[in-house]
Amino acid sequence: MALTFRPVRKEDFKKAFHFAIVGMHFDRYLKNDILLNLYGRYFWYMELERASQVIAAYHGDELLGVLLADMKGEPKAYRSFGQSLYVRVVDFLQNTFVKDGVGPYDTANEEMLKKYSEESTPDGEICFLAVNPDRKIAGIGTLLLREFERREPGKRVFLYTDSNCTYQFYEHRGFARAQEREISLEFEEKRTVPLTCFLYSKEIPAVPEMV
Repeated sequence: MALTFRPVRKEDFKKAFHFAIVGMHFDRYLKNDILLNLYGRYFWYMELERASQVIAAYHGDELLGVLLADMKGEPKAYRSFGQSLYVRVVDFLQNTFVKDGVGPYDTANEEMLKKYSEESTPDGEICFLAVNPDRKIAGIGTLLLREFERREPGKRVFLYTDSNCTYQFYEHRGFARAQEREISLEFEEKRTVPLTCFLYSKEIPAVPEMV
């Protein structure tokens, strides 16, 4: 299958956050479909706003996957007042549905990054990677990572993930688990979700892999 890598089209934003909702299993946290879609859009806008690398994999006009990365010293790829406002509003509203907000998750990530930064100086963060869950095509995520690494040779990058996602994917592609934390998220209706948060790291080869 012939793929092209280019910036994601605005008309495909809805598809991108649908990829995240399904691939990152947000439905394990939020049972209401309206809230699920609000959060999926929020997560997409939040990461898009800070990304300097926006890499979308297309087959013709069909979006198959997206990778976002925030790299030091690079200009942001997308900026929108409407998107920023949406993120701020949902930041406030989500505290209604998650006890103490997503505080435990954010705190765990902050602690892991602080500890990791004592020994490493990362050049950037991969903040979003999701593929089309409705198309059973193997290797899209790998190809997106490979394209990103081609653009950022020799850089050290990190990413956050958790036990609710397919974190083993990164281990099989050269990322090392640098930090982890055990947390619990408390939701309405006295529902608690235990979670392990991970920070993975990789130094991208200066010479791209031959394929």
